[in-house]
Amino acid sequence: MPARRSRPRRASARALARASRAEAAWREFAASFTRIGMVLPAEPGLVAVEAAEGTAVLLLEPRQALTFTGKCRLRCLYGAVRLLGFAVASHHPGLPVFSPATHCALSLEALPGARPPAAALRQLRAAARAAMRSHRVRRPARVKVMARFSPDCAVVLLEHLDTPVTRFLLSHPPLSRFFEPQKKEESNFTPEHAVLASVGIVKCSPDCGLQVSESMCLALEELIQACCEEDEGVPVVLVCGPKNTGKSTFNRYLINLLLNRLPVVEYMECDIGQTEFTPPGCVSLSSVTEPVLGPPFTHQQMPSKMVYYGQTSCEQDTERYLDVVKYVFSYYKKEVPLIINTMGWVKGEGLLLLIDLIRLLSPSHIVQMDMCDWKVMPPLTSEHIHFSPGLHTKGKQQSKCKQLGVGSMESWRCPEGEDVSAPQHKLLYVHPEFPRAGVAGEVRVHSSILRDMSILGYLGHLQSPDIGAVLPLHSLVPYQVPFNAVALRVIHTDVAPSNIMYAVNASWVGLCCIPEEIRCQSEGPVLLTQTPICDCLGFGIVRGVDMEKKLYHILTPVPPVNLRLVNCLLLGNIAIPNCVLVGQQGIEGEIPYVTSDYNYSIMGSGKLRKKKQHLKRRFECDYP
Repeated sequence: MPARRSRPRRASARALARASRAEAAWREFAASFTRIGMVLPAEPGLVAVEAAEGTAVLLLEPRQALTFTGKCRLRCLYGAVRLLGFAVASHHPGLPVFSPATHCALSLEALPGARPPAAALRQLRAAARAAMRSHRVRRPARVKVMARFSPDCAVVLLEHLDTPVTRFLLSHPPLSRFFEPQKKEESNFTPEHAVLASVGIVKCSPDCGLQVSESMCLALEELIQACCEEDEGVPVVLVCGPKNTGKSTFNRYLINLLLNRLPVVEYMECDIGQTEFTPPGCVSLSSVTEPVLGPPFTHQQMPSKMVYYGQTSCEQDTERYLDVVKYVFSYYKKEVPLIINTMGWVKGEGLLLLIDLIRLLSPSHIVQMDMCDWKVMPPLTSEHIHFSPGLHTKGKQQSKCKQLGVGSMESWRCPEGEDVSAPQHKLLYVHPEFPRAGVAGEVRVHSSILRDMSILGYLGHLQSPDIGAVLPLHSLVPYQVPFNAVALRVIHTDVAPSNIMYAVNASWVGLCCIPEEIRCQSEGPVLLTQTPICDCLGFGIVRGVDMEKKLYHILTPVPPVNLRLVNCLLLGNIAIPNCVLVGQQGIEGEIPYVTSDYNYSIMGSGKLRKKKQHLKRRFECDYP
């Protein structure tokens, strides 16, 4: 006799009330954790299962998000997820993801898709199972994930990530806990937390993630439409604003959104103090083809064009700065959209220099990031740029018809050949709404630390990808460069020729190529009298100078094919991070280039003043 199927029960009013109270209790519980600054436990519905050693499977329902700190390799097995604007689908390869506590935490969100017909549900379940099998997800994990599976969910594989760059970075004691959260509560460590921790990430409050304001959303929508349609030519987007208003995060988000639709995006770096793809002190033009899913030190790469300015501020030589920007911009071919990042120096002469920069680059769109309640900058409208004086350029005089009135218009004529038309651009306002926005002294990490990390990220490319242990820099074999093979120039100050080698030794140098042939009758060194504007092919450390053999010993990750083009070394005001010199491993006795016996009575040798107000903020991540 066949079993009798029971009719499904309707939820009673008591059950609905009980579920409602449970949901309200969860929200109050979560809110209490947020208020006291703890890491939130896993939300109901979050499925995180250990797939194998060092890997985990995550199931996210539509619109469900996971905000986290740490690092991992992410691969979408089924459905689609969004990470910092980039949509990751099953056809994408595994992507390295970096979310240190020093920066805005990343959020992984499941993207809703079109709901398939009921007949296709079995095929979709089979596809999800097959994807997990192909990546060797254990059967218990597959069973647990499929028990919560729905056609519009997303299944993500998270893997432990270990790269030469992160190994090198974490080998320095001050940065050894760099990817660990600053605040967490071990007593509330759930099984889901343990699974996520096994791959190197920790869940945190959504408030620590990117706060997309309404103005930011509207600006992004308009820019995406302009870049994809190109009705009025290829857009050139210039992003400007004061320090700590989120310009870099906005740029990464915009780049990732564009890469969802375009194969490549051009990016021009004009902020020499906080560069995105190169070590500090550079103006560069980069072709971005991969999503940007981490801070600058995680994606150091060789741009298509780069000039080493040699300082983190252009205040002392703004004319050379504009010349460098003009040189780099001349290589933009106007075939794909261009995003231009600018400095946070927007007061006084900094604002005047920004006006010069806008006139030079003629952007089609300007994204002005400023606070709602108090304005640091005037609105950079086309009229303001046209009539206001810059630091090195003059504004056009207002037409006399405006000054004399309508009745006098016929008596005034523009001089023949004078261009009175102002280049027009679309001005978009973005008002950041994250905590401490716009307060330069309230940044999570001091800018000098970020610059050091970019240099360390660049030096991390010296590490072998096949060797697990970190090789100390002093154990690597440097290149030998004859004195008379390269010209030498100190950018930021005047150095007597008799002291030039003292300045070069143990210094960070730009490896450049000047068009002139280096000719020297003697064995060198060859000293330039002026700083050239020339291509920079990379960077290196002069780890020694052999005065007898007339050789520079240079350590650099630049490939030999590019080193053959180097004929100029530029020494700027960018220093090797202290942790590289102080933390040399395997050294017995005195550490090279480091001394504790120093005569402070010598003229100009006083102790450096520590910025104590910044010490308490280093590596902080405040969880609201």
